[in-house]
Amino acid sequence: MDYKASGVDVDAGRSFVERIKSSVEATHTRDVLGGLGGFGGCISISKEFEQPVLVAGTDGVGTKLELAQDYGSHFGVGIDLVAMCVNDVITNGAKPLFFLDYIATGALTPAALAEVVEGIADGCCQSGCSLLGGETAEMPGFYSKGRYDLAGFCVGIIDRSKLIDGKKIQIGDSIIAVQSNGIHSNGYSLVRKVLETVKATSNTRFGTGEDNLIEKLLEPTFIYSKLVNAFVQIGLPIRGMSHITGGGLPENLPRSIPKGLQAVIDCQTWKVPEIFSWLQDMGTIPEKDLWNTFNMGVGFCVVVPPSANNSTLELCRENGFESWVIGEIQECPDSRLDGLVGLPF
Repeated sequence: MDYKASGVDVDAGRSFVERIKSSVEATHTRDVLGGLGGFGGCISISKEFEQPVLVAGTDGVGTKLELAQDYGSHFGVGIDLVAMCVNDVITNGAKPLFFLDYIATGALTPAALAEVVEGIADGCCQSGCSLLGGETAEMPGFYSKGRYDLAGFCVGIIDRSKLIDGKKIQIGDSIIAVQSNGIHSNGYSLVRKVLETVKATSNTRFGTGEDNLIEKLLEPTFIYSKLVNAFVQIGLPIRGMSHITGGGLPENLPRSIPKGLQAVIDCQTWKVPEIFSWLQDMGTIPEKDLWNTFNMGVGFCVVVPPSANNSTLELCRENGFESWVIGEIQECPDSRLDGLVGLPF
């Protein structure tokens, strides 16, 4: 009995590494020391930072992976993996520095996993960070053959004096919403239940435009790194930022707001994308569950003084994102409140 007979193909692993090598190295900046293949990735910290603070985050793609693997869509979830980590790290104003990935699979399928890594590399290029290393683990008997799971790890950097932590948020500040492009990578356990209910296939359409449902659900998450970097570079007076991820607006927007204050939003300021109303109708999802699960068309929020509204909106537009003033910061009259009011339930 040899290792291959037990379910681990070492030769396939080496071929896989060779295929992804060029994609990985394409993400490397001049600060990366060495190449692919060492036990640890090395990167130097630029002297432009006087008091460098490292900001770290980790996440996965969740059960969107199940849908992606069912339909053979692997590149997009690589982007999702980067997005879910990077979009958290940048809420402090940090510039993404490097990214690491972990792929666990029942049996190595080089073509599919190479697409995943190519997607990760694409996400890193969108984020302006280096794919510094990763690990691929074959675990036969633990994962089903041909199935895989992903985890990602991002480290960003910022000068201590420029760190954005929400402490400067004041009564009267504006909350600006930046669009999502759909579900992103949250709530797919509920999404898949709805798909089972309606017996969805690769040909299922939805909405007034008769868009392909599966293609819409598998669109990769927007990455907001270059937008936030533009905010920082131009010196916008940003006082807080939130990544609207799992838990939607109710859970994530209050995370950037100090105690004693609350976000008051106006749900009439935007039209919720059709994909969310379709899911609600097809799954008879209660309004509260809908808002507590999905981003509802808002992928990121920025808190600025009202005097910076126009410049923030204009910068979003220049970087290809729709944005709008969704609400404002007010005093929170009751410490028992969750920090967010104005939702339709």
